[in-house]
Amino acid sequence: MNWEQIVGHQHLKNILQESIDNGRVSHAQLFVGKDGYGTLPLAMAFAKEILRKENEASCSKVDHLNHLDLHFSFPVFKVDKKGLSAAFFPEFREMLLANPYSNSEDWSATLESENKQLTIYAEEVDEINKKFALKSFEGGSKILIVWQADKMNTDAANKFLKFLEEPPKNTYIILTADNTNLMLQTILSRTQIVEIPRIGDEDLAAFLRSNKKVYEEKIKSIIFQAQGNYNTAQKLLQTENSDAEFEELFVMWVREAFQVKKKPEFLKNIVLWSRKIAQFSREKQKSFLEYCSEMFRLALLQNYGNDLLVYKKIETGGFKWDSFSKFIHGANIEAILEEISEADYHLERNGNAKIIWTDLGIKLSRYLHKSI
Repeated sequence: MNWEQIVGHQHLKNILQESIDNGRVSHAQLFVGKDGYGTLPLAMAFAKEILRKENEASCSKVDHLNHLDLHFSFPVFKVDKKGLSAAFFPEFREMLLANPYSNSEDWSATLESENKQLTIYAEEVDEINKKFALKSFEGGSKILIVWQADKMNTDAANKFLKFLEEPPKNTYIILTADNTNLMLQTILSRTQIVEIPRIGDEDLAAFLRSNKKVYEEKIKSIIFQAQGNYNTAQKLLQTENSDAEFEELFVMWVREAFQVKKKPEFLKNIVLWSRKIAQFSREKQKSFLEYCSEMFRLALLQNYGNDLLVYKKIETGGFKWDSFSKFIHGANIEAILEEISEADYHLERNGNAKIIWTDLGIKLSRYLHKSI
């Protein structure tokens, strides 16, 4: 991964390059931001530049992800009671070479992991300690990139803390995470945190324009919907109906929630709705929660007259967006988003998906009818 292959973030790329040129690279860094913003591509380009400074010939090995001194750790599920990244590295390598902006849902789909929770386990950290106790193969630095470090379980995090505190000589550790909410504060305190913001609209548009088959009108639509996320932009570029399934489920939820207050018998429909979503992979469920949050926020903007900021509306299947938006206001938006956040938290903690979705589905009917 080269600097120029990364979408936007020129100022950040300059800072990282200067830290290498001036020999001021921290031994442990944490890149925080959504995968679609470029956390992993930046980590890979950074690692490549460190190794290139030591040995120019190493560049091609990094590009093909087969440099023996560049190691990756990432969330997996257990096979034969062991949860090791090495068992899944061929699939991980293939995914990254195809799209370094891939996210959790892409990885889950690649592994066909269904409802299995993907985690970084304690035995993975034991394996890291073994690898980094050995001398480097090329006589220079050894680099560890931990993708989605926020997916470490408690035992793994505690063991990894010891590795961070006393890393082997000539070792660089680069962590990436969507956010730091679930990470140990002691790990955060021992890393240099680099915030990766959303990609600028102009930078995203420039990359999309490089595809000559894309019309300017479609580029504008994608920019609005992607919200600085290149992974999302790529998927929107491939299909204009990428949110069709989520849109249908959202409409179903809202309609049933409206009906329940007057006709309790509609409660069974919400239960059926929740069971359907509970069958999705854990990451897909979390993606749907994110979609719902965004639609409620857009409805709030619509209700308060900020039409120019409403980049997406639901108007298919006879859904009346304008009428719906009038029910989303300052008196209920906070509670709605808080419940969605709470559901996301319990899914992350591997809670019972059917119960989580049923509870969330029923609660919406209460909030929708809350007066201003």
